[in-house]
Order: sequence, then structure tokens, then C-alpha cells
Amino acid sequence: MILDTTMLHSPIGPLTLLARDGVLVGLEFENRHGPGAERWPHLARHLGSFETREHADPAGAATRLTRYFDGDLGALDEQPVEFHGTEFQLAIWLALRTIPVGTTWTYGEIAARIGRPAAVRAAGAANGANPVAIVVPCHRVIAADGTLWGYGGGLDRKRWLLGHEGVRS
Repeated sequence: MILDTTMLHSPIGPLTLLARDGVLVGLEFENRHGPGAERWPHLARHLGSFETREHADPAGAATRLTRYFDGDLGALDEQPVEFHGTEFQLAIWLALRTIPVGTTWTYGEIAARIGRPAAVRAAGAANGANPVAIVVPCHRVIAADGTLWGYGGGLDRKRWLLGHEGVRS
């Protein structure tokens, strides 16, 4: 299997995008994981082995992300995404996509939204395993006390993304 990939330079650093058949399957911060296949173990578990090939705009994601960073905050709502994870993770990731731009929810609110209000820690773990950063806006999830908490890309990036969307922390 071949996945299309590109690196997009953004205001919060380089982003690596992966797409399959015109649908985004991965978006990571360049420095989050090591190089090569170990960067995408969740995809290898679900899709099997794969190779990547350079593509200028995999699944149109580079264009949509550029629009988002240029101020069109709704641009990512149009992005087709294919998820690969457990049933619980899929439910969390789908719920994340419903958080409106400019707002934040707590981990407890996310758990309650999927009908599992006691699963706050599990919701946090699923949030942290999000394979499509920014497009699936895990950065919009905060701690119950209103503080910024746990972001794989680092709290500085989370703060920047929330500020870009009009949230003041």
C-alpha cells in the first residue's frame, strides 16, 4: 500500500500529512516521533505495511491547513478523515470534531458526550492518541479547572492554536 505524504511548514512548525485514497489518515508534528515507520505504528497496525510517496497536497489537507492558518478557521471542517483505532477511540475522535472553533471542552465533557461520563481518563488517553492533530481538534480539550493540559505537540502549540481560534487562556 502507498500513502501520499507531504511536509507543510506552518506557524507552529513543520507538519507531516499522510493520506490514503484522497482521505487524510495522519497528521503529526514533525518533531513528535522518530523518523520512518515507527512514526506511524497505529497505521501499520490497522493498514499493514505501507510505503509513502511525496504528494503536493494529500487529500487537499495542505490547502485546507494553509487556509486555516491564514484565518479561515472553518476550512478544516471540510477535511475528509479516515480513523483507525478502537471503537472507544473512534467515538472520542468523532466527538472532538464537533467542538466548535473558539470553544473548549473538558475531558469530562468529551466522555459525557459519548455516553461514558465515568470514562474521563480513558477519554484523555484517546484524546492523546489522536492520529490527525489539528484537523481533529484535540487541542480544544482542557482540564476541568480550565487549565491547559496534555498536548502531544506541546503546550506552547496548544496555546497558539487556541489563541489563533480566539480562545484566551
